[in-house]
Amino acid sequence: MLENSNSWRTWIVSLLIALMPLAFAVPINAKAVVALVLFAAGLWLLIRRAETRRAFRRAAWVVGPAALAFAFWLVNVLSHGVEMREFDVTSHILAYLVIAASFTAPLRTPVLRIGFSATAAVLGGICLEQHYVEGIDRVYGINNGLWGAIEFGMYILVLSLVAVAQALRSDLRRGERILHGVFALLGLYGALLTQSRGPLLAFVPVFILVVLIQSKRTGRWREGLICLAVGVVGAIAAATTLHGEVFNRFAAVQEEVSTYSEQDATGAVRERLEMWRTASMAVRDHPLSGVGLNQFGSYARARIAEGKVNATVERYDHPHSEYLEWAVTGGLPGLAVLLLLFGGAIAFFGRHAFHRENAIAIPAIAGLSTVCMYALCGFTDNVFYRAMPHSLYFFLTLGLAVYVGLMLNRAARPAGVR
Repeated sequence: MLENSNSWRTWIVSLLIALMPLAFAVPINAKAVVALVLFAAGLWLLIRRAETRRAFRRAAWVVGPAALAFAFWLVNVLSHGVEMREFDVTSHILAYLVIAASFTAPLRTPVLRIGFSATAAVLGGICLEQHYVEGIDRVYGINNGLWGAIEFGMYILVLSLVAVAQALRSDLRRGERILHGVFALLGLYGALLTQSRGPLLAFVPVFILVVLIQSKRTGRWREGLICLAVGVVGAIAAATTLHGEVFNRFAAVQEEVSTYSEQDATGAVRERLEMWRTASMAVRDHPLSGVGLNQFGSYARARIAEGKVNATVERYDHPHSEYLEWAVTGGLPGLAVLLLLFGGAIAFFGRHAFHRENAIAIPAIAGLSTVCMYALCGFTDNVFYRAMPHSLYFFLTLGLAVYVGLMLNRAARPAGVR
Protein backbone atom coordinates (compact mmCIF):
# COMPACT_ATOMS: atom_id res chain seq x y z
CA MET A 1 0.00 0.00 0.00
CA LEU A 2 2.59 2.60 1.08
CA GLU A 3 5.80 0.83 0.14
CA ASN A 4 6.42 2.66 -3.15
CA SER A 5 8.02 6.03 -2.45
CA ASN A 6 6.85 7.32 -5.86
CA SER A 7 3.21 6.26 -5.54
CA TRP A 8 0.32 8.69 -5.40
CA ARG A 9 -0.43 7.38 -1.91
CA THR A 10 2.93 8.76 -0.75
CA TRP A 11 2.00 12.21 -2.01
CA ILE A 12 -1.40 12.03 -0.31
CA VAL A 13 0.04 10.99 3.07
CA SER A 14 2.72 13.68 2.83
CA LEU A 15 0.18 16.39 1.98
CA LEU A 16 -2.16 15.31 4.77
CA ILE A 17 0.62 15.36 7.36
CA ALA A 18 1.68 18.80 6.12
CA LEU A 19 -1.91 20.07 6.38
CA MET A 20 -2.57 18.84 9.92
CA PRO A 21 -1.15 21.88 11.81
CA LEU A 22 -3.25 24.22 9.66
CA ALA A 23 -6.30 22.00 10.06
CA PHE A 24 -6.08 22.24 13.86
CA ALA A 25 -6.23 26.04 13.65
CA VAL A 26 -9.27 26.46 11.41
CA PRO A 27 -12.94 25.76 12.27
CA ILE A 28 -13.63 23.40 9.39
CA ASN A 29 -15.31 20.09 10.19
CA ALA A 30 -13.72 18.46 7.14
CA LYS A 31 -10.39 18.44 9.01
CA ALA A 32 -11.63 15.31 10.79
CA VAL A 33 -11.31 13.51 7.45
CA VAL A 34 -7.60 14.39 7.30
CA ALA A 35 -7.03 12.94 10.76
CA LEU A 36 -9.13 9.87 9.96
CA VAL A 37 -7.12 9.03 6.84
CA LEU A 38 -3.83 9.40 8.70
CA PHE A 39 -5.20 7.30 11.57
CA ALA A 40 -6.10 4.53 9.13
CA ALA A 41 -2.69 4.73 7.47
CA GLY A 42 -0.94 4.67 10.82
CA LEU A 43 -2.95 1.70 12.06
CA TRP A 44 -2.17 -0.23 8.86
CA LEU A 45 1.55 0.51 9.23
CA LEU A 46 1.58 -0.51 12.89
CA ILE A 47 -0.05 -3.83 12.08
CA ARG A 48 1.83 -4.65 8.89
CA ARG A 49 5.33 -3.21 9.25
CA ALA A 50 7.89 -4.37 11.79
CA GLU A 51 9.99 -1.32 10.90
CA THR A 52 7.23 0.95 12.19
CA ARG A 53 7.02 -0.93 15.47
CA ARG A 54 10.82 -0.73 15.86
CA ALA A 55 10.62 3.03 15.35
CA PHE A 56 8.09 3.27 18.19
CA ARG A 57 10.41 1.31 20.47
CA ARG A 58 13.30 3.62 19.58
CA ALA A 59 11.10 6.63 20.44
CA ALA A 60 9.98 5.15 23.78
CA TRP A 61 11.08 8.22 25.77
CA VAL A 62 8.40 10.24 23.97
CA VAL A 63 5.79 7.59 23.20
CA GLY A 64 5.84 5.98 26.65
CA PRO A 65 5.01 9.11 28.72
CA ALA A 66 2.25 10.07 26.25
CA ALA A 67 0.65 6.64 26.62
CA LEU A 68 1.06 6.92 30.40
CA ALA A 69 -0.66 10.33 30.39
CA PHE A 70 -3.62 8.88 28.49
CA ALA A 71 -3.95 5.98 30.94
CA PHE A 72 -3.43 8.22 33.99
CA TRP A 73 -6.23 10.61 33.10
CA LEU A 74 -8.59 7.83 32.13
CA VAL A 75 -8.14 6.30 35.59
CA ASN A 76 -8.44 9.76 37.16
CA VAL A 77 -11.77 10.44 35.47
CA LEU A 78 -13.18 7.04 36.38
CA SER A 79 -11.98 7.14 40.00
CA HIS A 80 -13.37 10.64 40.61
CA GLY A 81 -16.66 9.97 38.89
CA VAL A 82 -16.07 12.87 36.52
CA GLU A 83 -18.24 12.98 33.39
CA MET A 84 -16.52 11.33 30.44
CA ARG A 85 -16.96 14.44 28.30
CA GLU A 86 -14.21 16.00 30.43
CA PHE A 87 -11.89 13.34 29.02
CA ASP A 88 -12.66 14.29 25.41
CA VAL A 89 -9.59 16.40 24.58
CA THR A 90 -7.20 14.21 26.57
CA SER A 91 -8.51 11.09 24.84
CA HIS A 92 -7.12 12.41 21.55
CA ILE A 93 -3.65 11.35 22.73
CA LEU A 94 -4.57 7.78 21.75
CA ALA A 95 -5.43 8.90 18.22
CA TYR A 96 -2.11 10.75 17.84
CA LEU A 97 -0.21 7.71 19.06
CA VAL A 98 -1.62 5.85 16.07
CA ILE A 99 -1.33 8.80 13.65
CA ALA A 100 2.37 9.04 14.56
CA ALA A 101 2.89 5.76 12.71
CA SER A 102 2.03 7.54 9.44
CA PHE A 103 5.37 9.36 9.78
CA THR A 104 7.07 6.02 9.02
CA ALA A 105 5.47 5.78 5.58
CA PRO A 106 7.54 6.78 2.53
CA LEU A 107 7.17 10.58 2.56
CA ARG A 108 7.98 13.53 0.35
CA THR A 109 9.90 15.47 2.99
CA PRO A 110 9.96 18.77 1.01
CA VAL A 111 6.16 18.76 1.22
CA LEU A 112 6.32 18.41 5.01
CA ARG A 113 8.93 21.07 5.68
CA ILE A 114 7.34 23.65 3.35
CA GLY A 115 3.87 22.80 4.62
CA PHE A 116 4.77 23.29 8.29
CA SER A 117 6.61 26.55 7.60
CA ALA A 118 3.87 27.86 5.31
CA THR A 119 1.32 27.24 8.07
CA ALA A 120 3.19 29.72 10.27
CA ALA A 121 2.97 32.27 7.46
CA VAL A 122 -0.74 31.62 6.81
CA LEU A 123 -1.63 32.01 10.49
CA GLY A 124 0.56 35.10 10.69
CA GLY A 125 -1.32 36.49 7.69
CA ILE A 126 -4.61 35.86 9.49
CA CYS A 127 -3.28 37.92 12.40
CA LEU A 128 -2.32 40.76 10.05
CA GLU A 129 -5.79 40.74 8.50
CA GLN A 130 -7.51 40.77 11.89
CA HIS A 131 -5.36 43.62 13.20
CA TYR A 132 -5.05 45.92 10.19
CA VAL A 133 -8.29 45.18 8.29
CA GLU A 134 -10.78 44.22 11.00
CA GLY A 135 -9.22 46.57 13.55
CA ILE A 136 -8.90 43.94 16.29
CA ASP A 137 -6.41 45.22 18.85
CA ARG A 138 -5.33 41.83 20.24
CA VAL A 139 -5.78 39.17 17.56
CA TYR A 140 -6.76 35.61 18.41
CA GLY A 141 -7.13 33.62 15.15
CA ILE A 142 -10.26 32.10 13.64
CA ASN A 143 -10.57 29.03 15.85
CA ASN A 144 -10.59 30.84 19.20
CA GLY A 145 -12.33 33.47 21.20
CA LEU A 146 -10.43 36.35 22.78
CA TRP A 147 -9.31 34.02 25.58
CA GLY A 148 -7.51 31.94 22.98
CA ALA A 149 -5.00 34.66 22.05
CA ILE A 150 -2.28 33.20 24.28
CA GLU A 151 -2.56 29.69 22.89
CA PHE A 152 -2.76 31.04 19.34
CA GLY A 153 0.40 33.08 19.84
CA MET A 154 2.24 30.03 21.18
CA TYR A 155 0.89 27.92 18.32
CA ILE A 156 2.28 30.26 15.65
CA LEU A 157 5.63 30.61 17.41
CA VAL A 158 6.07 26.82 17.56
CA LEU A 159 5.64 26.59 13.79
CA SER A 160 7.84 29.66 13.26
CA LEU A 161 10.65 27.91 15.12
CA VAL A 162 10.30 24.93 12.78
CA ALA A 163 10.68 27.39 9.89
CA VAL A 164 13.77 28.93 11.51
CA ALA A 165 15.42 25.51 11.77
CA GLN A 166 14.74 24.92 8.07
CA ALA A 167 16.04 28.35 7.10
CA LEU A 168 19.38 27.51 8.74
CA ARG A 169 19.84 24.20 6.91
CA SER A 170 23.04 24.06 4.93
CA ASP A 171 21.79 21.37 2.52
CA LEU A 172 18.81 23.29 1.11
CA ARG A 173 18.88 25.56 -1.90
CA ARG A 174 19.18 29.24 -1.12
CA GLY A 175 15.76 30.05 -2.50
CA GLU A 176 14.00 27.57 -0.23
CA ARG A 177 15.96 28.73 2.81
CA ILE A 178 14.93 32.33 2.13
CA LEU A 179 11.35 31.15 1.78
CA HIS A 180 11.46 29.49 5.20
CA GLY A 181 12.96 32.67 6.65
CA VAL A 182 10.14 34.80 5.23
CA PHE A 183 7.56 32.34 6.57
CA ALA A 184 9.18 32.51 10.02
CA LEU A 185 9.13 36.32 10.05
CA LEU A 186 5.45 36.42 9.05
CA GLY A 187 4.66 33.98 11.83
CA LEU A 188 6.64 35.96 14.39
CA TYR A 189 4.95 39.21 13.42
CA GLY A 190 1.54 37.58 13.68
CA ALA A 191 2.44 36.22 17.12
CA LEU A 192 3.42 39.71 18.25
CA LEU A 193 -0.04 40.92 17.28
CA THR A 194 -1.56 38.49 19.79
CA GLN A 195 0.28 40.50 22.50
CA SER A 196 0.77 37.29 24.47
CA ARG A 197 3.53 37.88 27.01
CA GLY A 198 4.17 34.28 28.05
CA PRO A 199 4.73 32.81 24.57
CA LEU A 200 6.80 35.80 23.44
CA LEU A 201 9.09 35.49 26.46
CA ALA A 202 9.36 31.72 25.98
CA PHE A 203 10.21 32.18 22.31
CA VAL A 204 13.41 34.14 23.01
CA PRO A 205 15.48 31.39 24.70
CA VAL A 206 14.10 28.68 22.41
CA PHE A 207 14.88 30.75 19.32
CA ILE A 208 18.45 31.25 20.58
CA LEU A 209 18.72 27.53 21.29
CA VAL A 210 17.62 26.57 17.76
CA VAL A 211 20.04 29.03 16.16
CA LEU A 212 22.95 27.90 18.33
CA ILE A 213 22.32 24.21 17.65
CA GLN A 214 22.16 24.76 13.91
CA SER A 215 25.22 27.03 13.96
CA LYS A 216 27.24 24.42 15.84
CA ARG A 217 26.09 21.60 13.57
CA THR A 218 26.89 23.44 10.35
CA GLY A 219 29.83 25.51 11.59
CA ARG A 220 28.19 28.60 10.07
CA TRP A 221 28.38 30.84 13.12
CA ARG A 222 28.32 34.04 11.09
CA GLU A 223 25.03 33.02 9.52
CA GLY A 224 23.62 32.14 12.93
CA LEU A 225 24.59 35.50 14.40
CA ILE A 226 23.00 37.28 11.45
CA CYS A 227 19.81 35.28 12.07
CA LEU A 228 19.82 36.29 15.73
CA ALA A 229 20.35 39.94 14.80
CA VAL A 230 17.56 39.89 12.23
CA GLY A 231 15.24 38.26 14.75
CA VAL A 232 15.97 40.84 17.45
CA VAL A 233 15.76 43.86 15.14
CA GLY A 234 12.64 42.53 13.47
CA ALA A 235 10.91 41.88 16.79
CA ILE A 236 11.75 45.36 18.12
CA ALA A 237 10.64 47.03 14.89
CA ALA A 238 7.39 45.06 14.82
CA ALA A 239 6.64 45.75 18.48
CA THR A 240 7.29 49.45 17.94
CA THR A 241 4.68 49.60 15.17
CA LEU A 242 2.03 48.39 17.62
CA HIS A 243 1.90 51.83 19.24
CA GLY A 244 3.33 50.55 22.50
CA GLU A 245 0.64 47.95 23.30
CA VAL A 246 3.12 45.10 23.71
CA PHE A 247 5.51 47.15 25.82
CA ASN A 248 2.65 48.41 27.96
CA ARG A 249 1.49 44.86 28.66
CA PHE A 250 4.97 43.87 29.81
CA ALA A 251 5.34 47.04 31.89
CA ALA A 252 2.05 46.26 33.68
CA VAL A 253 3.42 43.00 35.10
CA GLN A 254 5.64 44.53 37.78
CA GLU A 255 2.94 46.96 38.92
CA GLU A 256 0.32 44.23 39.30
CA VAL A 257 2.68 41.87 41.10
CA SER A 258 3.73 44.53 43.61
CA THR A 259 0.14 45.55 44.37
CA TYR A 260 -1.45 42.10 44.51
CA SER A 261 -3.19 41.00 47.69
CA GLU A 262 -5.97 38.58 48.54
CA GLN A 263 -8.28 41.58 48.69
CA ASP A 264 -7.00 43.21 45.47
CA ALA A 265 -6.88 40.51 42.79
CA THR A 266 -8.25 42.36 39.77
CA GLY A 267 -6.19 42.36 36.58
CA ALA A 268 -4.62 39.69 34.39
CA VAL A 269 -1.51 39.21 36.51
CA ARG A 270 -3.21 39.59 39.91
CA GLU A 271 -5.89 37.08 38.89
CA ARG A 272 -3.17 34.63 37.93
CA LEU A 273 -1.53 35.06 41.31
CA GLU A 274 -4.85 34.46 43.05
CA MET A 275 -5.47 31.35 40.94
CA TRP A 276 -2.02 30.05 41.81
CA ARG A 277 -2.72 30.61 45.50
CA THR A 278 -6.00 28.73 45.11
CA ALA A 279 -4.22 25.93 43.26
CA SER A 280 -1.70 25.63 46.08
CA MET A 281 -4.59 25.21 48.50
CA ALA A 282 -6.03 22.43 46.33
CA VAL A 283 -2.70 20.59 46.23
CA ARG A 284 -2.41 20.77 50.01
CA ASP A 285 -5.99 19.48 50.39
CA HIS A 286 -5.63 16.66 47.82
CA PRO A 287 -1.92 15.91 47.39
CA LEU A 288 -2.23 12.35 46.08
CA SER A 289 -5.56 12.00 44.29
CA GLY A 290 -6.16 15.55 43.10
CA VAL A 291 -9.63 16.98 42.59
CA GLY A 292 -10.28 15.32 39.23
CA LEU A 293 -9.71 16.23 35.59
CA ASN A 294 -10.93 19.77 34.73
CA GLN A 295 -12.32 20.28 38.25
CA PHE A 296 -10.20 23.25 39.34
CA GLY A 297 -13.05 25.67 38.60
CA SER A 298 -15.45 23.78 40.84
CA TYR A 299 -12.87 23.69 43.64
CA ALA A 300 -12.15 27.42 43.32
CA ARG A 301 -15.83 28.39 43.37
CA ALA A 302 -16.36 26.28 46.49
CA ARG A 303 -13.52 28.17 48.21
CA ILE A 304 -14.99 31.48 47.03
CA ALA A 305 -18.29 30.55 48.67
CA GLU A 306 -16.36 29.89 51.89
CA GLY A 307 -14.70 33.30 51.68
CA LYS A 308 -11.20 31.84 51.28
CA VAL A 309 -10.63 32.96 47.68
CA ASN A 310 -11.24 36.28 45.92
CA ALA A 311 -14.33 36.23 43.70
CA THR A 312 -12.39 37.72 40.76
CA VAL A 313 -11.29 34.21 39.74
CA GLU A 314 -14.80 32.74 39.78
CA ARG A 315 -14.99 32.66 35.97
CA TYR A 316 -11.84 30.59 35.53
CA ASP A 317 -11.93 26.81 35.15
CA HIS A 318 -8.14 26.41 34.93
CA PRO A 319 -5.32 27.92 37.03
CA HIS A 320 -3.30 29.40 34.13
CA SER A 321 -0.36 27.09 34.77
CA GLU A 322 -0.10 23.64 33.22
CA TYR A 323 2.08 22.43 36.07
CA LEU A 324 -0.43 23.53 38.70
CA GLU A 325 -3.27 22.13 36.56
CA TRP A 326 -1.80 18.63 36.65
CA ALA A 327 -0.88 18.94 40.34
CA VAL A 328 -4.37 20.16 41.30
CA THR A 329 -6.41 17.76 39.20
CA GLY A 330 -4.11 14.73 39.37
CA GLY A 331 -2.26 15.34 42.60
CA LEU A 332 1.51 15.10 42.84
CA PRO A 333 1.44 11.90 40.72
CA GLY A 334 -0.19 13.96 37.96
CA LEU A 335 2.58 16.55 38.18
CA ALA A 336 5.15 13.74 37.96
CA VAL A 337 3.49 12.47 34.77
CA LEU A 338 3.68 15.94 33.21
CA LEU A 339 7.34 16.31 34.14
CA LEU A 340 8.03 12.92 32.58
CA LEU A 341 6.07 13.92 29.48
CA PHE A 342 8.18 17.05 28.96
CA GLY A 343 11.42 15.65 30.35
CA GLY A 344 11.39 12.46 28.31
CA ALA A 345 10.78 14.37 25.09
CA ILE A 346 13.48 16.96 25.85
CA ALA A 347 15.97 14.18 26.61
CA PHE A 348 15.14 12.26 23.42
CA PHE A 349 15.10 15.19 21.01
CA GLY A 350 18.01 16.93 22.71
CA ARG A 351 20.16 13.82 22.38
CA HIS A 352 19.68 13.66 18.61
CA ALA A 353 19.51 17.39 17.78
CA PHE A 354 23.28 17.47 17.09
CA HIS A 355 23.29 14.37 14.85
CA ARG A 356 25.42 14.76 11.74
CA GLU A 357 22.55 13.62 9.47
CA ASN A 358 19.98 16.32 8.69
CA ALA A 359 17.30 13.64 8.29
CA ILE A 360 17.69 12.98 12.03
CA ALA A 361 18.80 16.31 13.43
CA ILE A 362 16.22 18.61 11.81
CA PRO A 363 13.10 16.73 13.05
CA ALA A 364 14.83 16.38 16.43
CA ILE A 365 15.40 20.15 16.58
CA ALA A 366 11.78 20.74 15.57
CA GLY A 367 10.62 18.37 18.29
CA LEU A 368 12.94 19.92 20.88
CA SER A 369 11.78 23.47 20.13
CA THR A 370 8.13 22.37 20.34
CA VAL A 371 8.56 20.73 23.74
CA CYS A 372 10.60 23.63 25.10
CA MET A 373 7.96 26.16 24.01
CA TYR A 374 5.17 24.20 25.68
CA ALA A 375 7.23 23.53 28.81
CA LEU A 376 8.10 27.22 29.24
CA CYS A 377 4.64 28.55 28.35
CA GLY A 378 3.19 26.00 30.77
CA PHE A 379 4.52 27.97 33.73
CA THR A 380 2.09 30.85 33.15
CA ASP A 381 -0.71 29.33 31.09
CA ASN A 382 -2.62 26.14 30.40
CA VAL A 383 -1.25 24.76 27.14
CA PHE A 384 -3.27 21.55 26.86
CA TYR A 385 -6.86 22.36 27.80
CA ARG A 386 -7.88 23.57 24.33
CA ALA A 387 -8.03 21.07 21.48
CA MET A 388 -5.94 23.20 19.10
CA PRO A 389 -2.67 23.48 21.09
CA HIS A 390 -3.19 20.02 22.62
CA SER A 391 -3.44 18.48 19.15
CA LEU A 392 -0.41 20.31 17.78
CA TYR A 393 1.80 19.16 20.66
CA PHE A 394 1.00 15.47 20.48
CA PHE A 395 0.85 15.40 16.68
CA LEU A 396 4.29 16.99 16.32
CA THR A 397 6.15 15.42 19.22
CA LEU A 398 4.88 11.88 18.68
CA GLY A 399 5.15 12.04 14.90
CA LEU A 400 8.62 13.57 14.88
CA ALA A 401 9.87 11.18 17.57
CA VAL A 402 8.71 8.14 15.62
CA TYR A 403 10.23 9.59 12.44
CA VAL A 404 13.55 10.16 14.23
CA GLY A 405 13.33 6.59 15.55
CA LEU A 406 12.82 5.32 12.00
CA MET A 407 15.82 7.27 10.69
CA LEU A 408 18.01 6.11 13.59
CA ASN A 409 17.15 2.48 12.92
CA ARG A 410 17.93 2.89 9.25
CA ALA A 411 21.21 4.65 9.99
CA ALA A 412 22.24 1.78 12.28
CA ARG A 413 21.28 -0.89 9.76
CA PRO A 414 24.11 -2.50 7.74
CA ALA A 415 24.19 -1.52 4.08
CA GLY A 416 21.98 -3.72 1.94
CA VAL A 417 19.84 -4.95 4.84
CA ARG A 418 16.13 -4.04 4.79
